[in-house]
Amino acid sequence: PPGDTAGCTFCHASPEERCSTCHQRHQFNPVVARKSEQCKTCHWGKDHRDWEAYDISIHGTVYQVNKWDPTQFDMTKKLADADYVGPTCQYCHMRGGHHNVQRLSTVYTSMGMSNADRGAPLWKEKRDTWVSVCDDCHSPRFARENLQAMDEACKDAGLKYTETFKVAENLMLDGMGEPMPKDLAPDWSGQHIWSLKIGAYHNDPKYGGKKGESGEFRMSNCSDIERVCFGSVGYWMTYIFKGMAHGSWNDATYCDGSFGMDRWLVKAKAASEQARRFTALEKKAGINWVPAEFWRKGDYLDQLSGMKIVKEFPGKTIFDLCPDPGWLDTH
Repeated sequence: PPGDTAGCTFCHASPEERCSTCHQRHQFNPVVARKSEQCKTCHWGKDHRDWEAYDISIHGTVYQVNKWDPTQFDMTKKLADADYVGPTCQYCHMRGGHHNVQRLSTVYTSMGMSNADRGAPLWKEKRDTWVSVCDDCHSPRFARENLQAMDEACKDAGLKYTETFKVAENLMLDGMGEPMPKDLAPDWSGQHIWSLKIGAYHNDPKYGGKKGESGEFRMSNCSDIERVCFGSVGYWMTYIFKGMAHGSWNDATYCDGSFGMDRWLVKAKAASEQARRFTALEKKAGINWVPAEFWRKGDYLDQLSGMKIVKEFPGKTIFDLCPDPGWLDTH
């Protein structure tokens, strides 16, 4: 709905392609574009916690304390000539002045949300490049040890992620999800697919949808346990990835990172156990529970794209309506 997506489009539309987004309109001063705060407009928040991770890291602290001193941070120099006392966002991600920000990122995997073998040969060149940036100030061994620490933290997070999803998945497969996909308003595509059926992870009709069709990673109008799974992976897992990548240990642990995933895993288990106990009691008492109508209909739900498709194109999904992959970008 327009009200929900207005904030998204201010970053995820033309600003991504405009020079003035970083260089600032009217001023258009390279000095401004070299300061870490310039990235903060877009790169912060629960599911892409870049600024916070940098700001409270040792590197961010060095920057905040010394940025007023031109002998420590001379922003008038080109990045290729920069000799800072600590790294800025631009120094690491746009090293030398190039504008391909992801070129010097490590294994990205959907902001850290995808399980991946981060040490696989596929990623060697990227990892070596990442270490080469740290080499400007640190030893290669120090950089690789920190990269390995991030690998291990992401691996642990992946174990919690898998277990959290498995608890929710088993509950849904046993018919005890509250509510089940069929009881909800249609998802963004106009279908009733389980919200955690993402991509090729669950290619089976019992999750709803056909082979290869993906569910919507819902934040609203889904069962509480599915929302817990979303928060665990969409927020806390990225805190761990971003925190470890930027040297923000608090973000990776206490600040809802690893400890957050612990809490959410317990929440998922508790929600599952409660649903199973309720189901057993209802069965014994002969109660046939029917989900309330507010899961299917509502003023807000009527604004969703899936509901629009169901009303205007009966029997179709958003995929049926796309003549080509780029169609969704303009419709």
